[in-house]
This record gives sequence, structure tokens and C-alpha cells, in this order.
Amino acid sequence: MKIAIASDHGGFNLKEQLKKYVESFGHEVIDLGCYSADRADYPDHGIACGEAVVKGEADRGIVVCGTGIGISIAANKVKGVRCALCTDPVMARLCREHNNANMLAIGERIVGIELAKGIVEAFLTTEAEGGRHAERVAKITAYDEARQ
Repeated sequence: MKIAIASDHGGFNLKEQLKKYVESFGHEVIDLGCYSADRADYPDHGIACGEAVVKGEADRGIVVCGTGIGISIAANKVKGVRCALCTDPVMARLCREHNNANMLAIGERIVGIELAKGIVEAFLTTEAEGGRHAERVAKITAYDEARQ
């Protein structure tokens, strides 16, 4: 899979560590910034990552900021993005199984690297269940498509 990854300055260090971890699974990583710990605005990078996923340039996306909140809100403004902020592997597994989330958000100041690796692994290795869950995701998609 191609995985787009992006962060602001508050998530830069974790993003850099997660890039290597994602590559260890054999996935290709597309780094959409930021590229240093200098100030960077989370909306710019969250939206860029969301657009890469929706345009098909990446299969899934991972975004990181200090808490994961701001960058997930920004990513979810992109039509077609379903970005889930997860703080443990169970949430990451369920966001894939039940919500077919195409993006994951993590907070560098909230989770450590080992927990973040478990979250990312669950997100990347879990498939959507379909069934009644797909019907609910279809409602979200229909609303998204109807928006101007």
C-alpha cells in the first residue's frame, strides 16, 4: 500500500519515527511534511494528506499533531475523508472494521512511540467488515457527496 503521512511541528518527531515503522511492513510512504520541528500549521498538512488519499495518490493516510485533534479536524474537511483520532490499537482496529476509516490521526503529546506503533499496525492490518457497517458508511458518503 501507499501510505501518505503528514504532521505539523507538534507531531514531527513521531511522524519521522512512524515513517520507518510503516516502511518496515513493506508499504511505500509519501511524506507530505512538515520537514522539520519549525512551526508548521496543522490544517495545511492535514488537508494535503486528505487530498492525497481522496485523489488516490495514497491508499490510506496518517496524520500527527500534538494531540491529533486539530489535524484530524482539518483532514475531515476534505470530502471523502474519514479520519479517526485513535489513542489505542482497539480504536484503530474498530475504526477500520466499523467505519472503514481511510485516515488515522495520532497525538505525539498523547501517546508514546510504542503505543503509536501498535495503533498504526492495527490501522494498517485491519480490513473493513462491510455489512451493516458499510450501510452506515454509505450514509456518511451520501451526505458528503450531497454537500456543495
